[in-house]
Amino acid sequence: MNQKIAFLGLGLMGGAMAANLVKCGHSVLGWNRTKNRPTIAPFTNAGGILVDSLQEAVSEADVVFSCLGDVPDVTEVLIGQLIGKHGAMNFAKANTLFVDTSTIGCETAIAIANTLIANGLRFLDAPMSGGDVGARDGTLTFMVGGAAKDLQECMPLFEAMGSNIKHCGAIGSGQAVKLCNQTLVSVYMLALCETMQMAEKMNIDPQLVVDVCGSGAAGSWALTNLGMKVATGDYHAGFAIKHMLKDLRLVKEISQEINQDLSLPAIALAIKKFQKVSQLDDGQGAEQGTQAMIRAYRDHPSNL
Repeated sequence: MNQKIAFLGLGLMGGAMAANLVKCGHSVLGWNRTKNRPTIAPFTNAGGILVDSLQEAVSEADVVFSCLGDVPDVTEVLIGQLIGKHGAMNFAKANTLFVDTSTIGCETAIAIANTLIANGLRFLDAPMSGGDVGARDGTLTFMVGGAAKDLQECMPLFEAMGSNIKHCGAIGSGQAVKLCNQTLVSVYMLALCETMQMAEKMNIDPQLVVDVCGSGAAGSWALTNLGMKVATGDYHAGFAIKHMLKDLRLVKEISQEINQDLSLPAIALAIKKFQKVSQLDDGQGAEQGTQAMIRAYRDHPSNL
């Protein structure tokens, strides 16, 4: 409880995660590139302190969490890329533990870890799953790569934000498991969209599909939490299509590194559907939740 924590990135997920740390009695300084985002409110309302600079956030921190967007964002904020601009590592005290919860792929996680370690710091890659609901409720799943002793040190912090914390192996292994997770999630969404279309054509109540199929072998988080959203056209973003496309880009990259002959036809189809929706509404479709994939079927039935 005496650990000082910095949390970098107070977006839809990060704001709720940082708020849960505060609610559990931890001292947290938060930083976000954009200061007026509504997603910061849960953190400050819980008693978290928002600071203006990376230096203020991390200079006294024992543990630095980050929850950011794509590979360049994480690299810039943690390491620093722009001329004259320092990353968080430049302000951290020796032996500070950095924990990145973003999805950035194995190669980037290892590269960032090597840089931090060379500067006397420590690192865990800890991408998570569970969506905005899991972030708010503190029920996220964390897939952690790195030293077991480092994970044990901050286990109470993970437990404030999640209900399932799994040590996956060395640095980068958390990212590897997360990419497997995103592969499953994307293919689930294909099946969910096609199932709800079929139910509609057969005049079956979609809630019945969720209740009955969800209690059997076809049950999944996606069916339980997103099934009715697909059926009713609720496209509010718990996890935006633009973020899923980023994750699937990483899936493609690592699959090519592993084996150029590795076949992922279902992922190729999922990417096609998500890209189709991302282009709708003058590009604003990318901001909608992944359940909006159904729009690729409903809005363009002749071009599937």
